[in-house]
Amino acid sequence: YEARKFGVRSAMPSITAKRKCPELIFVPPRFDAYRAVSQQIHAIFAEHTPLIEPLSLDEAYLDVTDNLQGIPVATTIAEMIRTKIKSETGLTASAGVSYNKFLAKLASGQNKPDGLFVITPKMGPAFVEALPVRKFHGVGPATADKMARLGIETGADLRAQSLVFLEEKFGKAGPYYYWIARGIDERPVRADRERKSVGAEDTFVNDLFDLESARRELAPLVRKVWRYCAERSIHGRTVTLKVKFADFQQITRSRTIGGVIETETDLATVSGTLLEQVFPVTKGIRLLGVTLSNLSGTRAEADGQMSLTI
Repeated sequence: YEARKFGVRSAMPSITAKRKCPELIFVPPRFDAYRAVSQQIHAIFAEHTPLIEPLSLDEAYLDVTDNLQGIPVATTIAEMIRTKIKSETGLTASAGVSYNKFLAKLASGQNKPDGLFVITPKMGPAFVEALPVRKFHGVGPATADKMARLGIETGADLRAQSLVFLEEKFGKAGPYYYWIARGIDERPVRADRERKSVGAEDTFVNDLFDLESARRELAPLVRKVWRYCAERSIHGRTVTLKVKFADFQQITRSRTIGGVIETETDLATVSGTLLEQVFPVTKGIRLLGVTLSNLSGTRAEADGQMSLTI
């Protein structure tokens, strides 16, 4: 949060972050520690509801309509969870409470890093109208730029567009934008939702020009993907390598095998073969990514819905 005053944002490429904040210090990630704390936090969630849809290690949607404690007010549950996270882990937590996933996600960003924000059904449409579309979950930078070129800057601008227009300009995402502009999101919270792929990528401060340097940078990405899969008994058949060059040109290379990737060595071998296909290069590599898809072994989905007070 200290770096945000310089324009540094989550998921920003490290080279861009360093340019915005030259004093920035990069700390090696401690994924084992993050995962352990994440498990603590998810255990706290599970005390209230089995309907937990993880978004990341530290974020999730919870449907507390028919909660295990029988508490009739969602805001009370949110405060109980925040308090217990603080007492058991020492970490602060922000929470957003609303009547659908889209608005709950927006609410969660209002009082970070240690607060609670509630959007009631009466507040929903007006709250969305006043917000820049760039802050909408599901509207990325490229889509926001396209919307701006079409004169769509705020939720009110988006709400003024017809469903036909949004489908014409944004395809399958058009109906989603049409309904969220009205504060409507019918997506249920899905517990243990099925993943379509598992991937990891990294942006480098110094561009890569030789195969050996690229291999060294690819290795921890392979390790990260495999660790995630191994912990969840996930296997896959398709490996995709993503390469972004210094001029922002992006290419991918994929291979689907007959059986499944069964070990980290298998994943490393296929990824390495794909990497070899990229070389030699005439320009520096800025980013590498590896993704495993065509997954099997994932758990079934579950969902449910009732009614309670926000």
